[in-house]
Amino acid sequence: MHIRIINGPNLDRLGEREPEHYGTEPFPAFLERLQAAYPAHRISLFQSNHEGELIEALRAADGPDSGVVLNAGGYTHTSVAIRDALALMRAPVVEVHVSNVLAREEFRHRSLTAVHCVGVISGFGLEGYRLAVDHLVRRAG
Repeated sequence: MHIRIINGPNLDRLGEREPEHYGTEPFPAFLERLQAAYPAHRISLFQSNHEGELIEALRAADGPDSGVVLNAGGYTHTSVAIRDALALMRAPVVEVHVSNVLAREEFRHRSLTAVHCVGVISGFGLEGYRLAVDHLVRRAG
């Protein structure tokens, strides 16, 4: 199975950005450990600060032996375009948030994208990505 992690705006700054919400570990180090934990599966990362590029990455990820872990960042709460792209997906998508969005500002409490995802994981730090990958692997059987 090919699992694509698609990260949105400012998530390239994990490890240095607001450590009280996002922790101190850089994502590349975490990704290496995640890939090592699932050697039978291909796990790749795409990150962009641009909405259209995220939509193109979702389209490219929509294969028969694929799964997506999506952290759309701030676009989670604002992007009808990403929501519409998710509505067309056949591959399962798990929405992930590093911080507990429900314990933060009220505008973060609403996800436009979650309705087209198989589940949402929020508040477990980078561990949420591993939980999402584990779900996709188990779901694929």
